[in-house]
This record gives sequence, structure tokens and C-alpha cells, in this order.
Amino acid sequence: MDLKRLDAFAKGIIFEAGKRIRESFTYDLEVETKSNANDLVTNIDRETELFFIEQIHAFDPSHKIIGEEGMGERPDSLAGVVWIIDPIDGTMNFVKQHRHFMITVGIYIDGIGKLGYIFDVMREDLFYAIAGEGAWYNDSPMRKLQPLKIEEAVIGINASWVTPNPKINHEKLIELIRTVRGTRSYGSAAMEIAFVVSGKLDGYISMRLAPWDIAGGIIIAQEVGAIATNLEGNGFDLMQSDTFIIANPSIHQLILENYIEQK
Repeated sequence: MDLKRLDAFAKGIIFEAGKRIRESFTYDLEVETKSNANDLVTNIDRETELFFIEQIHAFDPSHKIIGEEGMGERPDSLAGVVWIIDPIDGTMNFVKQHRHFMITVGIYIDGIGKLGYIFDVMREDLFYAIAGEGAWYNDSPMRKLQPLKIEEAVIGINASWVTPNPKINHEKLIELIRTVRGTRSYGSAAMEIAFVVSGKLDGYISMRLAPWDIAGGIIIAQEVGAIATNLEGNGFDLMQSDTFIIANPSIHQLILENYIEQK
């Protein structure tokens, strides 16, 4: 597989998809709910995923696609070339704010991450990586993450996890929040991952993310030294959802051992 050729193709359709999304604001959105009232999907999510499917299959019909909206096939394994795509990560931000949402793509070959992309549609900023060759923010190489103390860290976390809930000991997370320098919540997992790999955040924690939320970002993470695991400290099965933490390597294990206690 010619990764440079595949990379050039992927960037081209990501930029084109971003342009189509920006142009979509000139006409009415059709907004629906999925699993709950806060889990939104729009006609643009679906149209963008279909655009990716059509373009990828025209490039190579053997490539398989796992997309959030389920518009393509549902492969039962990561054998061969598999694209894992979220056409709009942060749909509520897309609908409400018209900003702070991402296209995210991971390309895997026989289960191994090769190319990862996170694209900030409105800012036209691209975070991407080629496995073993480094990561870039637009045209600038991204540096390896530098060590820091937990007291200096800024962590991405949803406020709902520091209130009583059935999934995690919120008192431990309150202790984490009191220890770190600050917290943020942006409403897009891909955006928070992009901020960790570029050093704008030092960690991000979630109780449940799907493969399309993280597939592109964990490839970028490997190239800058960020550590991404589930909350047990294990790797991911990209055929199912799981808990998630990505962090600077100097604080990843410290957070898991001292501040994470699942119920």
C-alpha cells in the first residue's frame, strides 16, 4: 500500500468535505435525535458520510468503511484497509454554535493504524499523522510532548462525571480537579484529542467513546508520545465502544492509579 498516495487522497476528500459542510449553513438543517435528546444527527452528518463512502469506493472498491451514521457497510473485522470515520464530531456544537466540531478519520490496514486525521472544519486546521513518520499541524511538524507535573496540567473532562453518577467515583475526580491547574470541556471528543496531541490540553477523560471518535486521534497520539488507553489502562477494540483517557505520558498512569475508580 502506497501510504503517501493514500494520504494525499484522504486529505483531499477531508478538505472537500469540510468545504461542503461550511456551505451547508446556507440552507436549513434537518436535526434529529438518536439515543437520547442530547445525541443529535443532521442531514449534513449523513450527507458527509455518504460523500466519503462514494469517494473512497471510487478510489478503491476494496476499502471498507466504518462510519458513525452507519451509511456504509458494517465490517465484522479490521482485515484489509478500513476507514473509521466520524463526519461531524460535535454535532451539538455544529447545530448550536456553527463551530467547534471536527471531521475525524483513521485508516487501518489489517488492524494497524496507519493514517490519522482530525480536521477543524471552521478554522480549516488539520492535525494528522503517518504512522512511524511523525505528526503535523497543518504544514508544521508537531513536537513530542514535554513532561509536566500533575499540578501544571489542564484536563478535558465533562462536568457530568464530577457529579454523582453510576459509572465512576466522582469524589476521586473532584480530587483530580482540585489538583490540576484547570479543566476544560469542548463538546467534541476529537477536538479534545487534537488539543492533547498538540499540547493545548494535557489529558482528556471520557466514560464512553465509539471507535469513530478516537480512531484517527490515537494514531496521531502515538507519533507525539501521548498515551491513549481505556480506563483500565488497556488498548482498544475498535469494533466496540469503551472508556477512554489520553494524556501526556508523565501524568497518564498517575491519573489512572490515583483518580480513576469505576463502579
